[in-house]
Amino acid sequence: MVDLAHHGDAEATPGLLDLAVNVYPGQRPPWLQQALLASLDDVGRYPDAAAAEAALAVLHGRAPGEVVATAGAAEAFTLVARWRDWRRPVVVHPQFTEPHAALVAAGHAVTAVVQAPPFRLDVSAVPDDADLVVLGNPTNPTGVLHPAAAVRALVRPGRVVVVDEAFMDTVQDEPESLAARGLPGVVVVRSLTKQWSIPGVRAGYLVAGEAEAAQLRALRVPWSVSTAAVAAMRACSTPEAAAESERRAEQVARWRAHLHRGLSHLGVEHLTSVTSFVLARPGAGVHARLREAGVAARRCDTFPGLDDSWVRIAVRPPDVTDSLLDALSTALAMP
Repeated sequence: MVDLAHHGDAEATPGLLDLAVNVYPGQRPPWLQQALLASLDDVGRYPDAAAAEAALAVLHGRAPGEVVATAGAAEAFTLVARWRDWRRPVVVHPQFTEPHAALVAAGHAVTAVVQAPPFRLDVSAVPDDADLVVLGNPTNPTGVLHPAAAVRALVRPGRVVVVDEAFMDTVQDEPESLAARGLPGVVVVRSLTKQWSIPGVRAGYLVAGEAEAAQLRALRVPWSVSTAAVAAMRACSTPEAAAESERRAEQVARWRAHLHRGLSHLGVEHLTSVTSFVLARPGAGVHARLREAGVAARRCDTFPGLDDSWVRIAVRPPDVTDSLLDALSTALAMP
């Protein structure tokens, strides 16, 4: 049985070089740090997410009522799971397991549609009678970016398509994002955790049609979005933040190219990624050998469709990547 509750942060234990968690490794911008610190002045009042939702709506060119702030992307998946009595919910794998786990916890029988390498979206593999389809774009852990046209092809009358865009802000120019497109039957889930190095703040949101967003907002636990998360959402929705986000995406692309070259030099099979991690297949047992060498990468046998021959490697600056590549070279040479 696949452990759907396993996440990369469990592997980034103290003392290990962390290439398991896909959070930007640099410092938070001063304007974000200041907004978080200033939010402490407001913790004597219950939080109100309306201002954050309005700011995020402007960022994506949507109406304020079309954005629902959530306590991280994980809460968004829980809201979707509780939203309707889904008859045939489908999760396209391999992908982030939280949506699948949330549906199971809500009592739904989930159909897993497992894609084969190179993990491109095959719309024909999704059952016609699916009334909910969940997929990642770009997909965690594969790093594959699906064309927006392919995702739109999943839309059917009576079906909801949930697109997990938690890593879309790490993609230069976000060419395949649906967050600004307002497509009927499409719910887009976003996260501020990765790009802005704030996993502890739990800042996420979903974008949907106004009626659907209102229904999902009504399911949200009162005050689930903290004062600090509201402050982060507002701070990360400005033109200054958009420019910094694009700069970070460009930087990650340069770091990722260095990782791709290093894996190719070692002869390690891997997918060409567009985001802040790379899925590689160095072979069974390598994940454990890396840990023994002091390097934490994300094990992948907890993703449906993958096994222990795969690892997910977070993109880091070249000097950190070189340490990983050295350890990987040694691990590959071991019998």
